[in-house]
Amino acid sequence: MVKLLVATNNRGKVREYEKILAEGLPQGVEFTFPEQEGLELEVDERGETFEENARLKAVEFARASGLLTLADDSGLVVDALGGEPGVYSARYAGPAKTDADRYRKLLDKLADVPAGARSARFRCVVALAGPQGVIGTAEGVVEGEIGFEPRGSMGFGYDPVFIVAGYGGLTMAELLPEVKNRISHRARALEAAMPMLRREIRAGA
Repeated sequence: MVKLLVATNNRGKVREYEKILAEGLPQGVEFTFPEQEGLELEVDERGETFEENARLKAVEFARASGLLTLADDSGLVVDALGGEPGVYSARYAGPAKTDADRYRKLLDKLADVPAGARSARFRCVVALAGPQGVIGTAEGVVEGEIGFEPRGSMGFGYDPVFIVAGYGGLTMAELLPEVKNRISHRARALEAAMPMLRREIRAGA
């Protein structure tokens, strides 16, 4: 049995990881989360890129737990805002704010931006680390645009305002979970990371 720590306590991410990893990893892998391991670790996400932050989180959690660790940093990149909110996506509206506070701020900043000029993408970088350091990273991207109002109840974060390219005008929060877990930026990053994950799991088995 190989134990894989997924370095997040975000409930929405936990649900996504559980579904995606259960389908992609070989039998004999137990994935666990910081809460289950009794880890109360706040990582200073001081990196200027998603990759830097993912690497920071993976290394710190791997060293604290002694386990093979998977961490990610992800966010929304809006072209009309020069790439905002980017690495600040989770704290865009300030500390202790809700998902709705964050996407409402985004919609306010885009109030004068017309349809056709609201292109955006979700980006995710996952990093795999052991107690000795980073093993590797992988990236996933999903293209779309920002709508004018939130729609849907099946997502979290900015999902209700992100219209996914190629899905009939639906927001990420309107997609069924099985569809989102197949095409999301996190799903694509994890898919790209699977060969690396399987290799390390076989080595540790």
